[in-house]
Amino acid sequence: MTVQRTLISNGNPMEKTVGFSRAVRVGSFIAVGGTAPVDPDGRTVGVGDVHAQTIRCFEIIKDALEQAGSGLQDIVRTRIILTEIDNWKAAIEARKAFCLDVRPVDTIMAVTRFVNPEWLVEIEVDAIVPADE
Repeated sequence: MTVQRTLISNGNPMEKTVGFSRAVRVGSFIAVGGTAPVDPDGRTVGVGDVHAQTIRCFEIIKDALEQAGSGLQDIVRTRIILTEIDNWKAAIEARKAFCLDVRPVDTIMAVTRFVNPEWLVEIEVDAIVPADE
């Protein structure tokens, strides 16, 4: 039995150059990779504001999930990755608007920095689409 693999793109030209996708759906499982707070032109949204950046990340994630035939309701795991762990409350406050009712498992961690030093947060999610969808 072959399971269908669907690659989800958001048009980032680096996807083909580097070899990554915004999200990948295999069967009912969807993984959304590290999502940065950028606008459609690649500019950082909410410079210096982790709450605004977290909202932008979830907007991008929502779009990727919908392209994959899913939605926020199917998220089972979130990973909030911050450059300053003390920003966790602001990030979680923004996360509530997208995940409060679904209540996925969550990991919050800090890293030294991201590729773009303006980014204060990146977010990854995993989702599972129910079998009847």
